[in-house]
Amino acid sequence: MPAPAPSPAPFSGSNGSAGPGRRAVLTAGAVGMASVVVPSVAGVGTAWGAAPAPAGSDDTYGTLLTRAAAQLTGGDFDAADPDFAAALKTLDTQASGWWRQLDPSAGRTALWADLSPASDPGNFGQSYTRLRTLATAWATPATSLSGSAEALDTLLDALRFLHETGYRPGRPESGNWWFWEIGAPRALMDTCVLLRAHLPADDLSAYTATVAKFCPDPDRRTNAPSLAETGANRADKAVIVALRGLLARDSATLALARDGLSDVRDNGRNSLFQYVTSGDGFYEDGSFVQHGSVAYTGTYGSVLLGSAGQLIALLADSPWAVTDPKTSVLYEAVDRTFAPVVFDGLMMDAVRGRAISREKARDHNDGAATLSHILQLASGAPAEYARRWRAMAKGWIRRNKNTPYPGLVGIPALARAKAVLDDASIPADDRLTGHFVFADMDRVVHRRPGWTLALSLSSKRIAAYEAGNGENLHGWYTGDGMTYLYAGDDLGRFGDGFWATVDPYRLPGTTVDTRARADIGSGGGTGTYRPKNAVAGGAVLDARHGAAAMELLADGSTLRARKAWFCLDNAVVALGAGISASDGRTIETVVENRNLYADGPARRLVVDGRGRPGHDGWSARLGGARWAHLSGTGGYVFPSYPGRPGPAVDVGLRALREVRVGAWRDINTGADTGGSASPVTRRYLTLWLDHGVSPSDASYAYVLLPGASEAATAVWARSSPVRVVANDAGVQAVEARRDGLLAAHFWRPGRLGGLSVSGPGTVLVRRGRGGGVSVAVADPGRTGATVDVELPFPVRGVVRADDTVAVRPGRRGVVTVRVGGSRGHTHAAELR
Repeated sequence: MPAPAPSPAPFSGSNGSAGPGRRAVLTAGAVGMASVVVPSVAGVGTAWGAAPAPAGSDDTYGTLLTRAAAQLTGGDFDAADPDFAAALKTLDTQASGWWRQLDPSAGRTALWADLSPASDPGNFGQSYTRLRTLATAWATPATSLSGSAEALDTLLDALRFLHETGYRPGRPESGNWWFWEIGAPRALMDTCVLLRAHLPADDLSAYTATVAKFCPDPDRRTNAPSLAETGANRADKAVIVALRGLLARDSATLALARDGLSDVRDNGRNSLFQYVTSGDGFYEDGSFVQHGSVAYTGTYGSVLLGSAGQLIALLADSPWAVTDPKTSVLYEAVDRTFAPVVFDGLMMDAVRGRAISREKARDHNDGAATLSHILQLASGAPAEYARRWRAMAKGWIRRNKNTPYPGLVGIPALARAKAVLDDASIPADDRLTGHFVFADMDRVVHRRPGWTLALSLSSKRIAAYEAGNGENLHGWYTGDGMTYLYAGDDLGRFGDGFWATVDPYRLPGTTVDTRARADIGSGGGTGTYRPKNAVAGGAVLDARHGAAAMELLADGSTLRARKAWFCLDNAVVALGAGISASDGRTIETVVENRNLYADGPARRLVVDGRGRPGHDGWSARLGGARWAHLSGTGGYVFPSYPGRPGPAVDVGLRALREVRVGAWRDINTGADTGGSASPVTRRYLTLWLDHGVSPSDASYAYVLLPGASEAATAVWARSSPVRVVANDAGVQAVEARRDGLLAAHFWRPGRLGGLSVSGPGTVLVRRGRGGGVSVAVADPGRTGATVDVELPFPVRGVVRADDTVAVRPGRRGVVTVRVGGSRGHTHAAELR
């Protein structure tokens, strides 16, 4: 989709995509498949954009079709193996359910009663998906439909019915384009691959002709030929075109599919194997954007990884093998784009866009899909990549006992995972640690050994939310600084009914106007909302510490605020300043809104050493609180700072225990992703700061201590190892003396102690015990050309510096940073 222009309107619609959650994407790559070798540039021979390869022999097409079928069924496996037995049962249960409900009568108007009439795009699209499930069960040994003559005849008849009734070349596209150009053709081609030996030639010709009409190539949107396909949509279409080429035994079509990955038609402009600097695709900083302005690593990015990896594996060692020398971009993306946003197999909701509202595609589902895609890619990647990815995946699988991977995937993915788990030579990696600023998609991830925190920011460049086609109806505040805390082994917080039940006005980390909101995105098509603020992002120091900031210009409200976060070894300090509004409504900042699940162990809340009631419905004003502790999560400290000295000040803390009842249907009414109307009940503990009605220049400060004990929280509150040294509309800053760290975000030129900054920006300075100094600077507002940072101590020389950094040694060293054109990325130097 093209990037929607910034607009004051709260929600701008577009001819939106149904999105990857609608794709019943099957994990690709059979066990034992030939390895893919990416040649060096010198070894490519003719250009990777050369003319189509010569036609293969019938044996070549047959070999690749067998490979394509194995990608769907898993090929040979031991049905008696308990893990495979469970996966088989899952497939058989789903397939037999669709089989029992299928209407075989002559006068039918649909194959399934809930998908009537079959002429509707959403209905025939989903019907093909169900037929693929039936065909997969028919082609897989040891299911109740395996090799059934009745099932085969019924499938062949059902395909003819859908062709005559709904999906055929003579019909113009209507409704959602995605069903016509991706959803239906992908499921149809997969089904034809599985049934190919039994499909009458006329039927196969009719089906491939239909797909050729609606998905002729990977390069263009068929219903809008001037629109070039990008990202996941391009990758999906390339797979569809390749399968059509194999079934039609057409060499030119297979070359078209291969070349679509590299966008030969437009000289690589929309190649999937490149780093982009704007719009859709992979960025060098690890960001992934789709729909022009949405942080979409966890859904569209994952689909791209899976589809591109599948096609690379499918066409390997054939006349149409993918030989683009830049395929390494896809390999590098595993480490820099996907690994930082996966926590023990969970895909972080901060990068899943409107998919958070999908009942059947939660964080563990999308995480399992990404893990499967990584292992698929590893089967053909260079050894140094493959070894690292398998160790990483093994750690994810072993640590996630809450939603075990084997229960989330099909047989092909399970076979690859079992090979890794059973290989004693592959270690299980520990959790990734470090601080990651994804400046090109307004996301920040801080990873420590025992916990991880993700920040979801937004700006005039990156959408605060995407909604549409009935999805993400209550996503208003998900991009307003929401903090996702993954603490210890509590892996169900967001995946266990959270989005169906959480109070959408009280998302952790956000500062909100309590006005009532209407549903968003209830109509057809998708759209995004991008606020008008420029500042969103921050800087990272030594890959360990970080600071981030966001200017809040609230949608539909006069609320304004300046928010900052400082990420340290065992704490995250959150600051807010300049909080003002004039609409006559209460303004709140949410410290925590913890999902305590439907049942389970009691979570004890202690405030300033005193236990608080644990029954649902309890609420209290805790204005003078200095610290709080929630068992199973960690501590919260409310420190003093200039402008709010001393513990006697009322910080406005409020607490609530409540039982919330919701339904997935409340937030998603999509044609094929809509949730159930069945009630979902969860318990919550909420902590928030009440800024009152129409506050003027209000502020806040709180510290998250993930995993800290009650005693450690109390000690931290007394000793203040991290001090808030500034928190106003000009600068927000903290000092961690033990680490020798000063971290600040300057909203304008200013001075803090002995540190002086010539323009807006984020600055971190750390003095080591050996006399070394590390400096990191970023301009997340992207407004300046250079920033001068005068340090409060002598500088004798430079150990290392980015080429954008100049240093003037002296009694008060000056670091000059060329921030212009760097898109908010960090500039670093090590000094003596």
